Amino acid sequence: MPRGLLITFEGPDGAGKSTQIKKLAAWLEKQLEEGGEAGSGGGKFAGAPVVTRQPGGTATGDRIRALTLDSRGAVLAPMAEMALMFADRAQAIAEVIEPALAEGRVVLCDRFTDSTEAYQGGGRELGSETVLELHRLICGGLQPDLTILLLPSFEASLARARRRNERVAAQNGADEGRFEQEQDAFHRRVREKYREIALREPERVVPIEGDLGIDEVHAQVVAAVEKLLGVRAAG
Repeated sequence: MPRGLLITFEGPDGAGKSTQIKKLAAWLEKQLEEGGEAGSGGGKFAGAPVVTRQPGGTATGDRIRALTLDSRGAVLAPMAEMALMFADRAQAIAEVIEPALAEGRVVLCDRFTDSTEAYQGGGRELGSETVLELHRLICGGLQPDLTILLLPSFEASLARARRRNERVAAQNGADEGRFEQEQDAFHRRVREKYREIALREPERVVPIEGDLGIDEVHAQVVAAVEKLLGVRAAG
C-alpha cells in the first residue's frame, strides 16, 4: 500500500474550511465506493479519509485549543502562543497524521503550519523564519501534498467567524473568539502572509478567492484534488 496523502485547508477564520472539508471527505468516500480515480491504480487508498483539525484533533490538542482560542483566558505572549500551536501539531502528527499516512489513508486537516506562519508569523509579526525553523525541528519538515487556501472577502469571512463564535457560545458556552477579537490590522497581516505563502509555493498551495457559493468552491477543490491524484497515479 502506498503512503497516504496529506491535504490541508487554510484561510482566515470564517473562510468556510469546515464545510469544504466535509464535502471533500464525502466526495472521496464516494470515489472509493465507485472504484473511481481515488480508489484505483496509483491513487488507491486504504479506507475512508481521516479528518482532523489544528489546534485539536487529539485529547492533548483539544486542551491546547481551549487554552489558545478562549478569549476569556489569560493573555498569551506571542512566542508562548506559537509554542503551544507547535506542541499541538507535534502531538497530532505523532498520534493521528503519521499513522494514517503510513496506513495509506488520505488525511484532511483543517489548518497546519501555514496557519502558524500566517497568524503568529504575520498577525503577531514574529516573522516566517522562526515558524519555518520550528516546523523543520518539531514536525520533521512534514509538508502537505496539497493545500487549499480559501480567501473570501475580508469583511465576509470575519463577520461569518464572529457570528459562528456567538452561535457556539450560545449553544454550549464554549469561547473560541480570541483571534476574532483582534483589530482589522491583525487580520489583514494574516491575509497578506497567506498570499505570500501561496506565491512562494505555487505547486502546493491552490488559492480559491472571492465570495463564491459553496458548490462553486467545492468544484474547484475537487479539480485540485483530481489533479493531485492524477499525478500520483502517473507515478
